[in-house]
Amino acid sequence: MSSKNNNTDDRLYTASGIEAPWYTGWEITKDEENDYRIRSKESHQARLKALSRLHTIQETHVNRPKLKPETLMPKCKSNGLRTLSLFSGGGGLDLGFDNAGFEHVASYELLDFAAETLTLNRPKWKVYSGIEGDVTQINWKKYKGKVDVVHGGPPCQPFSTSGKQRGKNDVRDMIPEFVRTVKEIQPKIFVAENVPGLLADKFSKYLKETLLLPLESYNICSFKIDAASFGVPQVRSRVIFVGIKNKALAKKYKRPAPTHYFEHLKSKNESQFEISLNFLLNSNLKRCMGAREALGLEDINFDALAPILRSTLTGPRHTTSILSSTSAQRSWGRLQIWPNGVQEDRRKAAAFEAKNDHFRLSIPDIGILQGFPESWRFKGPVYKAGGQIGNSVAPPVAYQIAKSISNLYS
Repeated sequence: MSSKNNNTDDRLYTASGIEAPWYTGWEITKDEENDYRIRSKESHQARLKALSRLHTIQETHVNRPKLKPETLMPKCKSNGLRTLSLFSGGGGLDLGFDNAGFEHVASYELLDFAAETLTLNRPKWKVYSGIEGDVTQINWKKYKGKVDVVHGGPPCQPFSTSGKQRGKNDVRDMIPEFVRTVKEIQPKIFVAENVPGLLADKFSKYLKETLLLPLESYNICSFKIDAASFGVPQVRSRVIFVGIKNKALAKKYKRPAPTHYFEHLKSKNESQFEISLNFLLNSNLKRCMGAREALGLEDINFDALAPILRSTLTGPRHTTSILSSTSAQRSWGRLQIWPNGVQEDRRKAAAFEAKNDHFRLSIPDIGILQGFPESWRFKGPVYKAGGQIGNSVAPPVAYQIAKSISNLYS
């Protein structure tokens, strides 16, 4: 699929020269491709060894997580507000709003396996996928008067500092489609989530012309939010836009206040001072666990928030690595957690020895690091499940955003 402007230089290709689907968005050099082949061969050999050990792994060999993400977002009674979900993915926003007492109307997701995840966990939900889930093809006027809140996280790759930051020239830019949805449905409130890179100076004109001006009938509040502020043991910062139609309600709106502190963890991040100050001013804040404690690993006299989890859908083919950067590699190393070769379950992870005797992660483990309860299951092989997790809004964050909206009507 070519880009919108038909400029072949902007097309996205796989290593073999085959044009890649628009949602993958990765490009690798010949050297990187060769390195990938070497690592794939090593991984295959290690897998054969692991399979031979699998029958010896007992339940006592696997970790027992201490963090129960469901305790971070206890189920609320129904508030009567109806939600429509866009770019639903693995269901981070959907789950958060559901637990906060909102009524689900429908979810729209292009990827079939992500939609299958939603249906697996909430069989009664209306979930549209594939062509039916393609937001560019939907006439949203049919939902006018039937939806109170539209929420979604348009693909962040066009604005992420870890990518090319092509912005509006990236075929994955779906913010205009989010705006079109809101304009056609005219909900009471909308919530949009994206990476902090969207707030960079280089995108200020884009943001004004694409989001703020087209939706000027809404009173829009924007703010950064950190997952660790709500008990999620990961360095994960996002920007949130909350648009409220009613001016009186907009004046009452208060952004979610932190529920947890994490200044005790030996980790550097941009919001640590803010959280430390909040802790001094509010003794009711709870202690956020570090990654090792959350996963139930032994005490090594060091713990920290996990580095941001990389989506396994945005790298080389079928990757099972959540490693996002060189600095993240050092952070994982200090935690003695191996971020590559995530396994399907804990028994397989225990059988698959990692380098330096570090702990190997499983899908349930990275789900916990993202704030997903273990009861929330993911469809598809490891790289698809990991991709859904890494691309999702942390459910406890979504939950607190949802509650901040619900509070307007209580």
